[in-house]
Amino acid sequence: MKDDKFDSFIQLLYETHKAEWEATPKIRQCVGWLSDLFEFLFPNNHANKLSIYGGHLKKNQIDLENILLSYLDPANINIEEAVVSFYDSLNEIYQDLRKDASMIYEKDPAATSIHEVIVSYPGFYAIAVYRIAHQLTRLAIPILPRILSEHAHGKTGVDIHPKATIDVPFCIDHGTGIVIGATSVIGKRVTIYQGVTLGAAQVSKDLSETKRHPTVEDNVVIYARSTILGGRTVIGHNSVVGGSVFLTKSVQPYSHVFNTHQLRIEVKENLQ
Repeated sequence: MKDDKFDSFIQLLYETHKAEWEATPKIRQCVGWLSDLFEFLFPNNHANKLSIYGGHLKKNQIDLENILLSYLDPANINIEEAVVSFYDSLNEIYQDLRKDASMIYEKDPAATSIHEVIVSYPGFYAIAVYRIAHQLTRLAIPILPRILSEHAHGKTGVDIHPKATIDVPFCIDHGTGIVIGATSVIGKRVTIYQGVTLGAAQVSKDLSETKRHPTVEDNVVIYARSTILGGRTVIGHNSVVGGSVFLTKSVQPYSHVFNTHQLRIEVKENLQ
C-alpha cells in the first residue's frame, strides 16, 4: 500500500472509530479490575490482615471509578454514586457466592471442599462473574457488564448474560457450552449441567424488550445438552429435565422429562 493510500486508510480508521474508542473502556483494565476483586473476595494467599483488606478494597473502588470515568459521561450517570452502590452490595454478593459454592460442593461427589470449588471450578467462576456483572447492570452501567461476562465465557465456556435473573443458590456442574439468555429467570436450588441452552424461540430485534427466554422454577435439575426455548416456557418447580431434551413448551411442577429414543445394542455371534 502506497504512503498516501496508507495515510488515508489510517485517517478513515481514526474517524470511524474515534467515537467508539471514547465510549469503550479498556478491556485489559476491566479484566484486571475483575481479577483483583475476585482475589479480594476469595484470597488464595495469607494476606488476611484487616488493614491489607481495607487497602485492597479502596484501590479496587478507585480502579472501578477510573474505568467508568474513562468512557461514561458523568452528566448521564452519577459515577460516584454508582460505585458506592456497587460496593455497598458487595457483602450480599459475597454471601450469595458462598451459598452457590456450598451447593456445588454438596451436589458434586468429586468435590473435596468448598475451597476447592471456589479456587478451581469453572462453573463457580462463571456464576461469580455473573453476579458481579448483574449488579453492575442493575446500576444501569453499560458495556462493562458484558465485557466481564464475555471474559468469563472465554475462560470457562459458560455464557451467562448479565441481565439474566438467577436466584440463590445456583449450581453449574462442569459447565462447558451452557448458554443462559438475557431474559432467563432461574429460581432457587437449580442445577444445570454442561451444554444446556436457555434460549429464545425466535430472534428478532423487535423483541428486544420482551421476555424471550425460559423461566426455571425452584429445585429443578437440567441434565447435559438439553435445549429449552421461549419466553413463555416454564419448567415447573421440582422437575427433572433429562439429557438431550428439546423443549419449547411448559411442564408442570414435579415433572420428569426424558427423551424417548431407544438405544439398541446387538451382540452378533462370532462366525469364525
